[in-house]
Amino acid sequence: MPKLIYPLIACLWAAPAFPAETHASADTTTSAPAKDGGPDSRQMEQDLQRLPWKKFRFVIESVPKMKTDVEAYGPAGWQYVQSRYTTYGWKKNIDKLDATQKKHLAKLIKVAKGAK
Repeated sequence: MPKLIYPLIACLWAAPAFPAETHASADTTTSAPAKDGGPDSRQMEQDLQRLPWKKFRFVIESVPKMKTDVEAYGPAGWQYVQSRYTTYGWKKNIDKLDATQKKHLAKLIKVAKGAK
């Protein structure tokens, strides 16, 4: 039994000397450009985060899937979103939309940005 413990201790002691690869591959860290010339999710996320609250809420309410995601939490959902919408990661919600919904969202963001 002691003969088995010593190699185990040696392995545990040496493990920190050989760290596992901690760098993510380039494929997972960069977003792929839209293949069909459609809107980029990351850019739409940034544009959404820069909108004033009233325009932001109008855009979200105009996209049924995103509205449903927020309203699933009731009035507290809208309060949470209002307090964090400028820093929240909307990209994953945008990525869940189909191509036509993404185009609709991009058009709404463009209109909201253009309206003063």
